[in-house]
Amino acid sequence: MELREKSLELINKYLKNENLKKHLLATEALMRELAKKFNEDEEIWGIAGLIHDIDWELTKETPEKHSLIGAEILEKEGFPKEIVEAVRKHNHIHNFEPKTLLEKALYSCEEMTGFIVAVALVMPNKSLDEVTVERIMNKFKEPSFARGVNREIIQKCEELLGITVEELAEICLEAMKKIRDKLGL
Repeated sequence: MELREKSLELINKYLKNENLKKHLLATEALMRELAKKFNEDEEIWGIAGLIHDIDWELTKETPEKHSLIGAEILEKEGFPKEIVEAVRKHNHIHNFEPKTLLEKALYSCEEMTGFIVAVALVMPNKSLDEVTVERIMNKFKEPSFARGVNREIIQKCEELLGITVEELAEICLEAMKKIRDKLGL
């Protein structure tokens, strides 16, 4: 069975929340674009993004277990080690140091997808077509906007990947626009 197909089966087994599933699709799209930028394996990076929150509903009451249980699930399912480790390390609560480029990208970038969704949802037509990098950056400077998004983690893209938050926003927005129909935005 193809790894993406297997990932989608696991997502449907472990997750019910449709918005969370959309977050996973957006993160997959972002990670594929980042893989292209860094000349990395698009499939591995995309799957890491797609499956990174597989344990979210199992651990919502125990955030300190989030990503650890996910990594265990993926290990048992025979996922490649680099995906398992990226999933394990993406939860900043654990203070794991992301070492590989894949780990660094997932760790510092995945929250940008949620931030862009929040920006789209305050637009008149609630559409990604109305979102610009400038709007994202203006909202990023407003601490009261999308409070649940950890801006400090997103800003780590600068030291971990050598890209600015603005560049990440641009890459992420373009990636999400490519799958706008799946995201309903």
